[in-house]
Amino acid sequence: AFAGRTYVTASAGNHGLSVAAGARVFGAAAVVYLSQAVPAAFATRLEAMGARVVRAGADYEASMQAACAAAQANGWTLLSDGSWPGYVELPFRVMEGYRQMGAEIEAEMQDMPSHVLLQAGVGGLAAAVAGQLRLAWGDGPEMIVVEPEAAPALIESIRAGRVVVAEGPDSSMGRLDCKTPSMLALADLARDADRFVTLSEAEAAAGAAAVARAGLASTPSGAAGIAALLAGIDGIGPQAHVLCILSEGPEDA
Repeated sequence: AFAGRTYVTASAGNHGLSVAAGARVFGAAAVVYLSQAVPAAFATRLEAMGARVVRAGADYEASMQAACAAAQANGWTLLSDGSWPGYVELPFRVMEGYRQMGAEIEAEMQDMPSHVLLQAGVGGLAAAVAGQLRLAWGDGPEMIVVEPEAAPALIESIRAGRVVVAEGPDSSMGRLDCKTPSMLALADLARDADRFVTLSEAEAAAGAAAVARAGLASTPSGAAGIAALLAGIDGIGPQAHVLCILSEGPEDA
């Protein structure tokens, strides 16, 4: 049923790998648009999974605009993890997939955490995992969303009560450096998140270095939740039981 179909998306990280992997499993084609800011090693990983990589634009938002245009021009299916008015059904399905992470965490954790730190780009993963863990644990844990200082799209949107496009320089947290939040994720996090915090470039680098010393090499994006914890968050003391997600390996893995 999927042979001959082409799925296209823009990505700076794990979502692109997921689309490439899914297309390969089901016999479809995958085209992934990357901005010029995405490292070459990531493009190589995508191509090794059978995806066609197209470079377009200086940032994630520009690459997403190019992916949307390509989908319309070629009759491809856009499979984004971001959502906006008129485009919600497929991103909702992507978020359903993210919820599996929450289900696996719930099944494996014997003791409910006091705090959950979730790093966010457009917010799909954070919203889906927070929603699943709320179903499992109710209001018990404090859900804290971590964004780069350079891309505080979710926190600014929550403050404004509407989708806000954030402004800021490029961030070393490339997978989280998304200036436009997902509409679906924003709505869910408005309900499920207790707090939003931002992470400086120096704090992100320190977090990535810390997990590398612990034998769990990652990136400033993948280790952002841990970095925020190490940088210090009001109300999280030595007796806290904190859940963080290490969302990717090292850049060149």
